[in-house]
Amino acid sequence: MLTITADNGQEFAHHEHIGKQLKANVYFTHLYHSWERGLCENANGLIRQYFPKENSFETITNENVIFVMDRLNNRPRKNIGYKTPNEVFLEAAFIKIA
Repeated sequence: MLTITADNGQEFAHHEHIGKQLKANVYFTHLYHSWERGLCENANGLIRQYFPKENSFETITNENVIFVMDRLNNRPRKNIGYKTPNEVFLEAAFIKIA
């Protein structure tokens, strides 16, 4: 069974419905324990390579965001057999369509 680990934000107010639709167990992190959401924190670290903390988000353009999104989604990852996230997504989408 799949699992989802969420923080305590309002975006998961309907977690029961989300879990049921995705056939996944939903778990919540403890307050101020961001390391309990490892995937999110890893993604934040990758994004911070392009947008260091000292940069203001007010200066980041849509083009900057699209550039970083493209770089990260086409970066091979060890945990998925050195495939890119785009490759994994397209393989999964193709299997569901076919």
